[in-house]
Amino acid sequence: MENLPDTISWLLEGDPAIRWQVLRDLLDESQPTYEREREEVATQGWGAQLLARQAADGNWGGGIYSPKWKSTTYTLLLLRQLGLPPGNQEALRGCEKFFFRGLEKDGGINLFKSFHHSETCVNGMILALLSYFRYPDERIHSIAEFLLRDQMPDGGWNCERIKGATHASFHTTISVLEGLSEYLVTYPQTFAAVSPALDAAREFLLQHRLYKSHHTGQPADPAMTCMHFPPRWHYDFLRALDYFQAVKAPVDERMQDALDLLKNKQGKDGRWVLNAPWAGVVYFHMEEAGKPSRWNSLRALRVLKWSENSTKKLLSTV
Repeated sequence: MENLPDTISWLLEGDPAIRWQVLRDLLDESQPTYEREREEVATQGWGAQLLARQAADGNWGGGIYSPKWKSTTYTLLLLRQLGLPPGNQEALRGCEKFFFRGLEKDGGINLFKSFHHSETCVNGMILALLSYFRYPDERIHSIAEFLLRDQMPDGGWNCERIKGATHASFHTTISVLEGLSEYLVTYPQTFAAVSPALDAAREFLLQHRLYKSHHTGQPADPAMTCMHFPPRWHYDFLRALDYFQAVKAPVDERMQDALDLLKNKQGKDGRWVLNAPWAGVVYFHMEEAGKPSRWNSLRALRVLKWSENSTKKLLSTV
């Protein structure tokens, strides 16, 4: 990889949210070392700015799911991506808002007045947040069970299934995968129930080479070949690769197109640029579109490190 030492130094000049993940994922520092840096997410930089915008009622942006991207749901999603430590009291107050109506009859959470069912993608995101921040409520298991029941025959999920969709959605599948994976970390006793569902969903993505149509072999959506951060509810190839490295999955040959795409996007300076953000209101922009991105460079480098290490491990067993 080109200019790696310079790129690492540049990353370490960034926000605490970047620095602690560089220490953990790229430099293999000890847990006490990176956790000390991680604690600063709540008191400095982007994390502190987001926490300061929480209202007295525990919400952000005046709503639980909207406006995008200032609402409680999307602010907590971003705080999770920043690495705000689990158990943070402000985050737990925000998580409490998800249960303002209790559970829907199907066992999930319904945040919308116009719906009489639980929206699958939203429940995947909520499960990730409740699990990650360690919100202490037994109803979390009902949400996980709802998602497991809602899995489609092809292994993925689609929030339009209730309207007749027969093929899983990349967007919904990644949200539920992240949610169930986070749930399994927090509740490892659920392994027998959750692990087969995760395997099937990962296979769904692999069958599509992470971002391609199973009909044409071309990108299912050109936007999926871009590198957005934050991803919000959207799917793209780097979000998928970063998910696989986060769960320490073995590298599969069907990931190669996505890995090649990632390598081809690296600039001569060793960095990756940020694509235009998804439309919506924000509290502030962390980075400038079209310019080198610490978020994308961090994620890309840890994906490539995982890929190289996984390949070496595989070769050593041959």
